[in-house]
Amino acid sequence: MKIVVVGGGPAGLYFSILARLRSGGQDEIVLAERNAPGTASGFAVTLGEDILDELFRTDPLGAEKVRAAAHVWDSQVVEVSGRPVHLGGRYGYSIGRARLLEVLAERARQVGVKLMFDTAVAVDGDIGRDPLTADADVVVAADGVGSAIRAARADTFGTRISHGSNRYVWFGTSKPFRPFTFAFEKTHAGWIWFHAYPAADCVSTCIVECTPQTWAGLGLDTMAPDEAMRMLEGVFSHSLDGHSLIAPPGMGSSPWLQFREVRNMSWRDGNVVLAGDAAHTTHFAIGSGTVLAVADSIALAEELYPRGTRGTDDVEAALAGYDARRRAAMAPVQRMARASMEWFETVPERLEGAEDALAFSWSLLDRRHDQGRLNERLHRATQVEPVRQVRRRLTAARRVRRALARGEITPREALHR
Repeated sequence: MKIVVVGGGPAGLYFSILARLRSGGQDEIVLAERNAPGTASGFAVTLGEDILDELFRTDPLGAEKVRAAAHVWDSQVVEVSGRPVHLGGRYGYSIGRARLLEVLAERARQVGVKLMFDTAVAVDGDIGRDPLTADADVVVAADGVGSAIRAARADTFGTRISHGSNRYVWFGTSKPFRPFTFAFEKTHAGWIWFHAYPAADCVSTCIVECTPQTWAGLGLDTMAPDEAMRMLEGVFSHSLDGHSLIAPPGMGSSPWLQFREVRNMSWRDGNVVLAGDAAHTTHFAIGSGTVLAVADSIALAEELYPRGTRGTDDVEAALAGYDARRRAAMAPVQRMARASMEWFETVPERLEGAEDALAFSWSLLDRRHDQGRLNERLHRATQVEPVRQVRRRLTAARRVRRALARGEITPREALHR
């Protein structure tokens, strides 16, 4: 079987790796990426325990490299005009996006994937006219949120794209954040905030967000990017501790974005299948884009290469199985992500109406309405340092148990964690 993957992000790379592994190296797997090696948008991405479990289950050797390059953030903090409120029991992993792509590309080469960088494929979306894809048994469109392949078949896929109202921009910062931090500051034009988290091998990520009214009121709609960065450094001087913001790679004259929510009624059309952001997007506030892209890759590989086989005899049925499986899994995630996006679109009203920073931070924590009264009491208790210390120890123990269960560490190593 010949499979051509269009797009060298996490979805495309990880599927390519698994396809080679599960076919026993027999199938021809070609990955074409229009950009040069090492090109990455943004700074760092976040991972959770569940996806690490899946990486170790599906490719233990590759998973070790990913985990070694990842950084643990062991707490979350909400700062409202400089006042910190602690969100206990929260932790996660982050890794520089460029480093993640490097690790995955290295693993793909190791298992025999044919990587073709600086190669634009089916730029008009017509895979039948491109010699690379014309004779492929399967074409995986992992070419991102602006997928040309999806756009050319939008009616068949039933593509729906909607936009959030807030404006945001992905910056980096020289400040080495330890906790995942939400910082909210009030300006003369209204509230503005950032989401910031660390990475082991690059600068911290700092996503600045505000309503369109604040964006225009501060003049950010017309301000030059460098000037805007200097102004925002002043607005967030307390939370940034005097550190600078860093422009994202390839920042143009208008780096501010509106979130695009991509949904598709079907993820397949003939031998073409969507994966990653080409198939779906979720608001950055839930930090799941990379996780969901990798989950797509795993599901697609498992459908095309059922356990105990070197490949399916019925590609159409396999793609149908993938489509049904992943769309069903994504539906509640996209609902949750939309609720989170809409919560952030009402931040000014929530801040003005909140009793205090503690009440506001609880609203942020419970923005998906998945917390109970006991959780709220625990949230209030977490503001006391001895309680935070206990919760940090419990969280660390939970991390060790998960690492031990998936084979990341040995029992002897667990005793010394």
